[in-house]
Amino acid sequence: MPKEIPVYLFLGFLESGKTKFIQETMEDERFDSGERTLLLVCEEGEEEYDPSRFRVEDFAVEVIDEGGLTLANLTLLSKKHRTERVVVEYNGMWLLDKLFEAMPDGWMIAQVMSFFDSATFLNYNKNMRQLVFDKLQYADMAVFNRFRGEFSQEEFHKIVRGVSRRPGIVYEYVGGKAVYDEIEDPLPFDIDAKIVEIADRDYAFFYRDLMEDMEKYRGKIVSFKGMIATDRRMKEGTVVVGRHIMTCCEADITFSGMVVKHASGLPLKTRDWVKLTARIDIEYDKIYGQEGPVLKASALDYTEPPEEELATFY
Repeated sequence: MPKEIPVYLFLGFLESGKTKFIQETMEDERFDSGERTLLLVCEEGEEEYDPSRFRVEDFAVEVIDEGGLTLANLTLLSKKHRTERVVVEYNGMWLLDKLFEAMPDGWMIAQVMSFFDSATFLNYNKNMRQLVFDKLQYADMAVFNRFRGEFSQEEFHKIVRGVSRRPGIVYEYVGGKAVYDEIEDPLPFDIDAKIVEIADRDYAFFYRDLMEDMEKYRGKIVSFKGMIATDRRMKEGTVVVGRHIMTCCEADITFSGMVVKHASGLPLKTRDWVKLTARIDIEYDKIYGQEGPVLKASALDYTEPPEEELATFY
């Protein structure tokens, strides 16, 4: 097996603060743990690196354009510099899949930090939603630079949490003050209710929370509307019930459903809408190929589709 090479990935649009943060990181003696470090620079803004101030002693800097982001080229650079650690300043206009497809064997993502200029973030999110989503979906930390008092932390927080609950959020105010986001994210339904009622608008939140922490839902009774998916290979009394969820944009719409076992006797077919009440068990099912939520329905019947058939986080 190839030796694992940690990759520290810094994301964001031009002038978002990536270069400054990487410069400070490379100047930090705590980051110099002896590995031969390859700094890949995928875009060049107004701010430039000053390698003479790096405390990391064994390093190389390579500037690459989009054409150089290939498996062959990254493998060549890795061998050329006998790389043991990689730091990437990634171009904000490139999707991450391009990097992931080009990463040589052994390169492993160790940390992802995303940087945004607070003054332009909302505009980017409105007009280039897919690129913003791409920069947040894998992030361990989201940093909003040049934050001002007139900006709403709640508005920025909501956008980040609409993509993922994973990243920590930091607001770097003009003047240097850093404030960590401590806004709580209560679920939009009562998970401790005798029957957990999932409103039509909340299906995406329910599904994501269930898949991220299945044990929390073990034994819970839930009620919601969903669309049937079935085929002849499923046993009688077994269907999949779910909704189409749009996380980012139309390109990433997926049907997100769960195995449901029922004794309704209804001749259910794909695209039928039903309302069900069911207990959630966590167990192996061949439809998943692993453990997953298996809903044991106590009530299931036809219903009208929700007003908005497409579930979103907005």
